[in-house]
Amino acid sequence: MDYTFLWRPVWRALPQLFDAALITLEVSILSMIIGTVIAFFICFAKMSTIWPLRLFASTWIEVARNTPALFQLFFFKFGLGAVGIIIDPYPTVVMALAFNTAGYMAETFRGGYQAIPSTQLRAARSLGMSFTQSQVYVMVPQLLRAVYYPMTNQFIWVLLMSSLGMLVGLRELSGETQFLYSRTFRAFEFFAATAVIYYLMAKTLLIGMRILGRSLFRHESGGR
Repeated sequence: MDYTFLWRPVWRALPQLFDAALITLEVSILSMIIGTVIAFFICFAKMSTIWPLRLFASTWIEVARNTPALFQLFFFKFGLGAVGIIIDPYPTVVMALAFNTAGYMAETFRGGYQAIPSTQLRAARSLGMSFTQSQVYVMVPQLLRAVYYPMTNQFIWVLLMSSLGMLVGLRELSGETQFLYSRTFRAFEFFAATAVIYYLMAKTLLIGMRILGRSLFRHESGGR
């Protein structure tokens, strides 16, 4: 093998890679927040007794979970663009990832909600709480505790899938890496450095969310 490793272009481009990594984090956090909020509504719609709501929720979940994330991204960018709805790359990626996240998290929420004994809700209502109060103060906290770690895994998935943004022109970490590679032709060096950055971001988020989870739910384990 006569390949010569040249790392100097990578060192020089580190500020650009770090700026692109921040864009990756921004897109991931926004997508996760928006997707999680929507997932709550889809979850309750899926459990509703009103059939149009159940149909809407079921359709969203089925499409989000049974079509490729890349297809969903292309639909928001090129599918809508074909009918005159032009969306910039940044919001396109946020919308696509939020759509996908909402479908997965809605089912996670539904499973967590159904795992809570129904006696919890009846007990809250018997104490004089309204339906909304019983949901907010009794059911939802238990639901969040039950699904916190699956949410963590979903967040890491969103972070990694944000790399698809390069295919619609977003200069996030993968897109910036591809651009720098095209200028320097140092494929191995740039992709290796980017892999390390992705790994560090994912592990840092994972550790941070685990620490946060232990802090939030410390009382559940006897204060340990």
